[in-house]
Amino acid sequence: MGKPTGFLEFERQEERYDPVEARLRHYREFVHTLSDEAATTQGARCMDCGIPFCNNACPLGNIVPDWNDLVYKSDWQKALAVLHSTNNFPEFTGRICPAPCESACTLGINAAPVGIRSIERAIIDKAWDTGWIAPQAAAVRSGKKVAIVGSGPAGLAAAQQLARSGHDATVFEKSSRIGGLLGFGIPDFKLDKSIIDRRVEQMRAEGVTFRTRVLVGDKNLPDGIHSDADEVMPAADLQRAFDAVILAIGSETPRDLPVPGRELRGVYTALEFLIPQNKEVQQGVANPVNVRGKHVIVIGGGDTGSDCVGTGYRQGAASVTQFELMPMPPKDENKALTWPYWPLKLRTSSSHREGDTRREFSVATQSFVGDDQGRVQAVRATRVKWENGRMHEIPGSEFELPCDAAFLALGFLHPVAGLLDAFGVTKDAHGNALAETEGENAYATNIAGVFAAGDARRGQSLVVWAIREGRQCAHAVDSFLRGGSLLPR
Repeated sequence: MGKPTGFLEFERQEERYDPVEARLRHYREFVHTLSDEAATTQGARCMDCGIPFCNNACPLGNIVPDWNDLVYKSDWQKALAVLHSTNNFPEFTGRICPAPCESACTLGINAAPVGIRSIERAIIDKAWDTGWIAPQAAAVRSGKKVAIVGSGPAGLAAAQQLARSGHDATVFEKSSRIGGLLGFGIPDFKLDKSIIDRRVEQMRAEGVTFRTRVLVGDKNLPDGIHSDADEVMPAADLQRAFDAVILAIGSETPRDLPVPGRELRGVYTALEFLIPQNKEVQQGVANPVNVRGKHVIVIGGGDTGSDCVGTGYRQGAASVTQFELMPMPPKDENKALTWPYWPLKLRTSSSHREGDTRREFSVATQSFVGDDQGRVQAVRATRVKWENGRMHEIPGSEFELPCDAAFLALGFLHPVAGLLDAFGVTKDAHGNALAETEGENAYATNIAGVFAAGDARRGQSLVVWAIREGRQCAHAVDSFLRGGSLLPR
């Protein structure tokens, strides 16, 4: 590497956050990109470790040591080229990816790992600010047309790759804006939507067509599925009009909590809170769910639950409590046992630090209690213990907390079944589109010319996995249309 002793000389430097009291007044991003000087120093910490486990830990196979070294040498444009060679959207992953690459960093065995994600963001933000990002339109068009259903990271990655290969790619999205859950699920304070919009404009210049407010397949969506559609496109019409179809519809069916009182007003799925808040920020339409001065219970300890916590504080919640069914993880991982794999440890998000968040672990929700107006006013729960992978309620541990609003952030089960059924796609045991990732039929469903990628195929997962599957699916579709492909896989 450029600085063989850098990991001995320099400490890890985190990106700077705005103070809590300042960022709670708005919904804008509050994490600041590393300066050029800081990024250069952090790049110097990347050690010549021989086997860069970070490459394998990243689902995209990002060539991390190479662009770290290039940043250290201030060769930013070449670093950008290396970064883009595996990742279409580093501005997304540099903000919202949990960075499994850092957990696999060799330096992390006995010191703070290299700040890979912060360097990645520094590269791409500098590239946008400097004007290095330009459309890469195909010189020759193939005359083939591909429909991509869903505009999340998998759909966008597939569309961009196919357009650059010369195909006419059209993205169909049932919401009023492009981005999938990036656009209307993840709060603006974690991902400013202008970040998505500028990439969409690049893709338009590359020949991608975007059609919003179009619902493909079954017009009767189940409860809890967001849609702004004013047009329905039957699956058969799409198959007739296009040479191939990619289903990148995500995994939208929320996991519910069937306990007494679930029907009370004030009990919502997480996206019933987060999507309207994004619309309020972006479009000025007031969120009908407002928790100012209210006692909030968030059920679910993952990232979506954390997003509910941060949004609740910005609205002015009186208190926020978060329940997690599983036991509290250890504060620090057992590196000797888990490295280079993703470790089990307690993770405290920036949202948790924005207020006096009460986090309760090993807690099972038993019921919601309502008032005489049918609104939730309390939640009853019990503490549990886990033995041999089985949960047992602890007798006498029941408790009750005031609750004016409850948000169910329990993850997602599978894609909307009606859309898969409209195409006749076979589902796996979990309700996802059945398709393999390797071999001649990679990403192909049982229906000729219909492919599936991202969460719709693998179940709910990370943005990096979605981009990877979108890229690989594009390679498979290109091969299907041409008999071979020069697209990277």
